[in-house]
Amino acid sequence: MKIGLLLHELHRDENDLAHALLRVSERHKVDHEIHHVARDLARWSQGHVRTLADLGERFGTRLDPDPVDETRTAERLRDKAGELVGRKPQAALLLLRDLREIYVKAAGLSVDWEMLAQAAQGLKDAELLATVQSCHPDTLRQMRWANAKLKDSSTQILVS
Repeated sequence: MKIGLLLHELHRDENDLAHALLRVSERHKVDHEIHHVARDLARWSQGHVRTLADLGERFGTRLDPDPVDETRTAERLRDKAGELVGRKPQAALLLLRDLREIYVKAAGLSVDWEMLAQAAQGLKDAELLATVQSCHPDTLRQMRWANAKLKDSSTQILVS
């Protein structure tokens, strides 16, 4: 069933967004708001991964219920940590790039959630629609956060 393919895409993309958020959190630990909010937002995507894995069974799609976690992300980041030491201008620009990546990933996910909502309505599948109505607002909030931080940070970094 084609719903299974869309669930697979959503699952992969939620994992990618969680990973990107955790990476941003670790990379920009000095900025406490970025660090803590990105971790919270990553947990939302991790929850979506679990939800999608449960839902996938109904549509014949086997999805890993274990989302990307902080340990794997932190290990990869420690390997790259030395690259940022002593390069503050580059770190500031890296933040802009990271926030842009978060925004683009969340925007793509939002479109996928919209497609799944349309499919759920077409199938008259109340459980599937309830899942979308539960998860999609989180994705929209992730996207709005990244957009707001991108605007704020752009002003601070590019103008000063």
